Amino acid sequence: MADQMTPSALPFHGNPVTYAPNMARLADGGVVFDAAYAPSPLCSPARASFMTGLLPSHTGTYDNAAEFASDIPTFAHYLRRAGYRTVLSGKMHFCGADQLHGFEERLTTDIYPADYGWTPDWDRPHERPSWYHDMYSVLDAGPCLRSNQLDFDDEVSFTAQRALFDHVRSGDGRPLCLVVSFTHPHDPFAISPPYWDLYRDVEIPLPAVAFGDALAQPHELRLREVCAMEGVNITPDHVRAARRAYYGSISYLDEQVGRLLDILKAAERFDSTVVVLTSDHGEMLGERGAWYKMSFFEGSARVPLVVHAPTLFEPRRVSSPVSTMDLVPTLVDLTGGAEPAPLVGPVDGASLLERLRGTAGPEELRTTEVAGEYLAEGAIAPIVMLRRGQWKFVHSPADPDQLYDLSGGPAELVNLARDQAFSALLASFRAQVAARWDLADLDAAVRTSQRRRRAVDRALSLGRRTEWDFTPSYGASQRYVRSHMDLNDLEARARFPAVARAANETGS
Repeated sequence: MADQMTPSALPFHGNPVTYAPNMARLADGGVVFDAAYAPSPLCSPARASFMTGLLPSHTGTYDNAAEFASDIPTFAHYLRRAGYRTVLSGKMHFCGADQLHGFEERLTTDIYPADYGWTPDWDRPHERPSWYHDMYSVLDAGPCLRSNQLDFDDEVSFTAQRALFDHVRSGDGRPLCLVVSFTHPHDPFAISPPYWDLYRDVEIPLPAVAFGDALAQPHELRLREVCAMEGVNITPDHVRAARRAYYGSISYLDEQVGRLLDILKAAERFDSTVVVLTSDHGEMLGERGAWYKMSFFEGSARVPLVVHAPTLFEPRRVSSPVSTMDLVPTLVDLTGGAEPAPLVGPVDGASLLERLRGTAGPEELRTTEVAGEYLAEGAIAPIVMLRRGQWKFVHSPADPDQLYDLSGGPAELVNLARDQAFSALLASFRAQVAARWDLADLDAAVRTSQRRRRAVDRALSLGRRTEWDFTPSYGASQRYVRSHMDLNDLEARARFPAVARAANETGS
């Protein structure tokens, strides 16, 4: 899982510049979903939905500081019940005291906080959060020797590689579910010289759609305020540097993916492993003058989704819309179906198994509908999205409706909600929204949650503070060489591949 990786920046979605050969090979041998969406264009809500198959309104994870409840089953719970060893390395941005959510082991801490400090405030919509994105990620874009992001992802990559080797050496007969979640290519847009130098400025395209090329929607304007964009002079050189660092970050990420795949191949596990490649949400990269995410425009809401399992599924591309919420029922189907780990209650995602097999009928593909929600910074009321066929509908009680025809590409320049010729289609989407959501109740629930969390956060910041941030257990007494261990046995077990020893050498 990448963080903030938009499909338009990837070679297997048509980008001719980005160097990502390992991910491209996964795509060449896998099933590529060309219209995969995040359930929310924001980190914590999208990740909780990815884990549970439920929309943010059903998990209560409305924003990046909303608690993810421990009583909601995740695919880690389901797979663990089905006999899998479940391990997490890297970011998942769980807020609250539960930092495992079904994972048996977690190998690193998170890069972001687990508390309520980043709670939005819809009661004060014009007060910009001091902790939120501003434009320095773009203004300061360029090469660096080291960064916070590199510190974190180097650790994620190393612990994941060691976890793979540990599993094949351990003798643990259970199958392994390993989630490796990186923070690249998330801003700040900075990357070390080996990856920066893969590109030249002249190769980096400028955005196809500038701010003002299309009528700006009210939410777009609020996001410009939230991200402190007004009055900031972002030049073409800034844009090229940010995009170059972003492409370089994808190349760095691709190298880490390659190292993991190399271990699977060396351990002769590659052919028996289902590899899923995705991201939590996308990145606007300057399109429409916007950066980061937080909207339902294609750059922000669409994600890459590749399932590589050539012994199970022939390579193909799927054009119908899907969601990362669909992975929960898909993984349950792949690992046993109804027994011994049936889904608990209805979920908002649907299994992708038929589409992976290529057996989904045309009517199913034509009528497939994907939903999304945005309930965080820059919104002043719930914003919801429906994607069906070539159409995308975005609705909020606070804003004019948006209706886009995506058959001609992702530009979203013409809002057809203003066109009387599409009034019947618009009415049908509005009816679907009304049937799916009670937006007034959801608005009230979000505001109540924000008020409670801000009150709790203020109280917990006083006096003795107990952090929720995950601290990995190192288990030093069980690592490397210790006096209570048989040295020969230890070295034999740690060596991979194992060395065959003669009977008299082993004492048997």
